[in-house]
Amino acid sequence: MQTPKRKLGKYAHLKPDANITEAKYNELKRMLERMKKRQPRAAAEVKLLAEMGDFSENAEYQIAKGRLRGLNQRILDIEDHLKRANIIKTPDNADIVRLGHKVTVEINGKQKEYLILGSSETNPLKNIISNNSPIGSALMGRKAGDRVKVRLKNKEVEYKIIKIS
Repeated sequence: MQTPKRKLGKYAHLKPDANITEAKYNELKRMLERMKKRQPRAAAEVKLLAEMGDFSENAEYQIAKGRLRGLNQRILDIEDHLKRANIIKTPDNADIVRLGHKVTVEINGKQKEYLILGSSETNPLKNIISNNSPIGSALMGRKAGDRVKVRLKNKEVEYKIIKIS
């Protein structure tokens, strides 16, 4: 049975952001080790199911083969990400906003604090934003006291940088 070919979306071939914290790097290494330990079992399962007869009618074999293929691809992706990783170290100099900095901004009289990291570690609910996001890219390279206008959806918001730490 042939699977249908789907047109890939515009984000399908993007590489993960190379900027990651040391904690994320270590987490990826642990995940890679766990996956490599599971790999021989998955390969053995495929081999066992392959011995059960006709491949075209052996659904268990097809499923196991798909799982092994997915596991192998995930291992390759994580290895590539680790090879290209750029570990974010919090800069000593807090004069200019850079990766790894916490930035306190004022928006319409309210203060908010953002941590600026790479795209693979963002969590808007915890105010961790990407350096590639509209707010993050507008703040990068700015100093305390600067005012930055950011275009969000259908409005423009002005942020005043209060503190960089």
